[in-house]
Amino acid sequence: MTEPFTEPAIVSTLRAAGCVFAEDEARLILSTARTPGEAAAMVERRTAGEPLEHVLGWAMFCGLRIAVGPGVFVPRPRTEFLVRRAHALAPPQPVILDLCCGSGALGAALASGVGECVLHAADIEPAAVRCARGNIAPYGGTAHEGDLFDPVPGELRGRVDVLLANVPYVPTGDVALMPAEARDHEPRSSLDGGPDGLDVLRRVTAGASRWLAPGGRLLFETSERQAVAAVAAVEAGGLAAAVATSERFSATVIVGAKPV
Repeated sequence: MTEPFTEPAIVSTLRAAGCVFAEDEARLILSTARTPGEAAAMVERRTAGEPLEHVLGWAMFCGLRIAVGPGVFVPRPRTEFLVRRAHALAPPQPVILDLCCGSGALGAALASGVGECVLHAADIEPAAVRCARGNIAPYGGTAHEGDLFDPVPGELRGRVDVLLANVPYVPTGDVALMPAEARDHEPRSSLDGGPDGLDVLRRVTAGASRWLAPGGRLLFETSERQAVAAVAAVEAGGLAAAVATSERFSATVIVGAKPV
């Protein structure tokens, strides 16, 4: 930045780079940076196209400041609806498994709401697992690196009360249409759900029943147009399916319940 380092100068720089909410972003950068030099570096990263959350090092989710960083999926506000549904369905002292956990935001948010619980999380991306470990540690959570259920401790088989699976559900052909912030800076594995967007989901639903406790629930987010096929995948896995929608969050959540 060649102008004096002031909030108006930062706003001007961000706006020129195409940041729609330049005023809000400038305030967040200035409140997060510890020195003027750090703030200048953050502005430079943001104008180069990095997601604001990666630049700040955190994202707000369900009232929590969740640590995120380069190469880690940024939790979306719409996914708060999934956590709300999970909270409403969770029994006392639940065993929670956050699959495809990314930053661990879902598991951390649910654990913060239910209180005493057993929390595990898993993701295939090493950077995400490192991030999740820090985010779920305050709740006694443990994060594992690996593909879906592969790294989950066997002792959890048949004991999970709430299985959160924020699987990728963007069809492969649509990934190129996503905003550059996501397309260029988040792991492809957290976005690309295969030809119809449901490949990873089908793998989860095929194995979920073996891990759920009787009466346990699987919850995941999908698009409205994919809901019918997603319900079919849940039912093929031996679970009873229900669809929950929210206009406020513009979200569609599928809940699969294991029979008691």
